[in-house]
Amino acid sequence: MLTKRQHSLIKISLLATLMACTTPSARLHEQATAFGFQALESEAGGFKLTSFTNLPPSAGKRLHVYLEGDGRPWERGQFPTADPTTRTSTVLSLIASDSEPALYLGRPCYNGHAGDPGCSQSLWTGARYGERVVAAMTQTLTEFCTLRGYRKVVLIGHSGGGTLALLIAERLPQTVAVVTLAANYDIDIWADHHGYQRLNDSLNPATRAVKTGIAEWHLLGRRDNNIPPELFQQALRQRPNSNVEIVDADHGHGWQAIWPQMLKRLDHLP
Repeated sequence: MLTKRQHSLIKISLLATLMACTTPSARLHEQATAFGFQALESEAGGFKLTSFTNLPPSAGKRLHVYLEGDGRPWERGQFPTADPTTRTSTVLSLIASDSEPALYLGRPCYNGHAGDPGCSQSLWTGARYGERVVAAMTQTLTEFCTLRGYRKVVLIGHSGGGTLALLIAERLPQTVAVVTLAANYDIDIWADHHGYQRLNDSLNPATRAVKTGIAEWHLLGRRDNNIPPELFQQALRQRPNSNVEIVDADHGHGWQAIWPQMLKRLDHLP
C-alpha cells in the first residue's frame, strides 16, 4: 500500500509529464486564458494568425499592440524547430498590467499554426521579419483597428517583436509611438556579433527609412547577453524622437518590474 508521500510523488510526476507533453501553443493559450484574455483568429496574406486581447467593455480610441519575441526558431541552434511559439511569454504579463485596450498580435505560423498550408520553417528562421510576415501582420492589425474604431496605435515589441514593431510602424498610419524592449534593431550586426548566419530573407529596420513624427522609446537590458546595449544604443539614439534607456534587465527578465513606469509615460501621449 502506498504512503501519502508516495501518492504525492506520483501526482507530481504525472503533472510534470502532462506539462512536458503540452505543446508550446497550448501553454501560451492557457497562460492567456489565465490572464482573462480572449483569443482572436484572423486570416491575412494566406496565413491564419492567433492573437489575444484584453479589450474592456468600453474601449477607448488608442490601442496598445504587443508583439512577442521570436520564441524558439531553432533547436539547439542547429535545426529549425517544429513549433516556434514562445515557451515563456514575456509580453502577456506586461499586457496584464496594462489598463489600456491591448492586443497581443500573433505572427504567421506561430501559436499553433506551424503546420498550416503555406507555412514553412523559413518563416520563423531566415525570413521571420520578411515581407510576407510583416504584410500579413500589418493587414491583420489594420483590419482590427478599422473594425474596432482605433485611430491611434502604440506598437510595443520585445526582442524580435521590437524588430517587427519598427517594420509595421512604417506601414500603419495610426501609429503614434513605438516602444521596444531588447529589440534586434540591426539584424546584420546582431548576426555578425553572435556568429550566426544572416537573416537574408528578412527586412532590416536599421537600413530602412525612419517614420518621422512618432515618439520612440528603446529600452535595453543592462544584463542582456543576446542584445547587449553597446550593440545598438548609439544607432538608436540617432533616430528622430528617440529615447534610449539602459534598464535593469536581462533579455527575458526584469521587464515587468519597469513596465508600470513606462505605461505612465504612454499616458502622456497626445
